[in-house]
Amino acid sequence: MRSSLRKSHTEAVQAAGMDRQTLRDWVHRYNEAGLAGLSDRHGGGARPLLLAEQEAELAEWVRQGPDLAKHGVVRWRWADLARAIRARFGIVLAERSISDVLRRLGFRRLVARPRHPNHDPAVQVSFSATSPPS
Repeated sequence: MRSSLRKSHTEAVQAAGMDRQTLRDWVHRYNEAGLAGLSDRHGGGARPLLLAEQEAELAEWVRQGPDLAKHGVVRWRWADLARAIRARFGIVLAERSISDVLRRLGFRRLVARPRHPNHDPAVQVSFSATSPPS
């Protein structure tokens, strides 16, 4: 006679709403490590393509912003950074990967309004002073 607490694999699978293979994997993990074996495992993931020194240099590029004469842009876009990384380090990164690297480095996607390199604040103030109030 079987104990009422002990269930067959089929009954356990149906009660837990999973397939037999998952239940089998959980049983093996429990048998090897007890309750700690049932906690989620996270793989290390793929090794980053950029080295720590390269990421530090990339972070400095982003902090300083692009040089129009050198980089040909007035603000960094992911595509521009991917092009600069390929030219400097010889590493090809997708735009989505650039986003992940920047997020890991603590940057967020905040875009300031671009300014023309030859803008003159004095001209802007003088223009504002002569405009009639609305």
